[in-house]
Amino acid sequence: MLRTLLGEPPRENEGLLAEAIELMAETVHLVEREMERSQDPTHDYRKMEVWTRGLISSLDELEQSAFAAGFFRKKVEKDFVEDMDPLEKSDYARYVYFYKDGFIRLFSLLDKLGCVLDDFFNLHTEKVKPHYSYFTVLRQFPYLKVHPALGEKLESIREAYKEPISVLRKRRNTEIHFMNAELQDDLWQKHQTLHGKIELEDLDQHMKDLWLGYEMACKSLIAVFGYINEQFHQMKVSAAGHSQG
Repeated sequence: MLRTLLGEPPRENEGLLAEAIELMAETVHLVEREMERSQDPTHDYRKMEVWTRGLISSLDELEQSAFAAGFFRKKVEKDFVEDMDPLEKSDYARYVYFYKDGFIRLFSLLDKLGCVLDDFFNLHTEKVKPHYSYFTVLRQFPYLKVHPALGEKLESIREAYKEPISVLRKRRNTEIHFMNAELQDDLWQKHQTLHGKIELEDLDQHMKDLWLGYEMACKSLIAVFGYINEQFHQMKVSAAGHSQG
């Protein structure tokens, strides 16, 4: 959608994005099949279907926001806001908008994924923390000693992206809970330079962190839904064995 608005050709899903979406689409198919078989009296499968479709949309929106942020970042050439003409200031403002939108969407996606993990694997994370995050859910796997293969895989992904995720998380918390992130940067830089001009932060590093966060989300989704699909297939094999017995 955003690519069309920006005059760019439509995205062709490939790499991690394609793999994550394909695995989630497979989960939707498997869940729908279980709904038909069992009539889903508790509506658990219906809930899983809705959540999985929501995650497909969330990943799509995250990728689009990161792309749009990168698109407008390329249009920003000056190092100081005061040196920009009105058009470049507008492009910088659009970059900031989509960059912030990107990291907010990233943690929204991860927390939705945490809800899926908690519900599907009965982790009862709400007993640890009523309003839990994805990262709280991850700690439940070793604590409860369940599904170690998945828990260890997700933890290794988290650890591999620890630095950029930490940076983005601080910015998300500042943006949502405290004050506008770039206003805080401006105040700090005003203090540093006193009456001097405000130099922009490293926008390329910001974009690198955002894309790394997106990459972490893709890999986490691939690990989770690949594992969930294996669970469904094992249930099918088990059910077939019982019926033959």
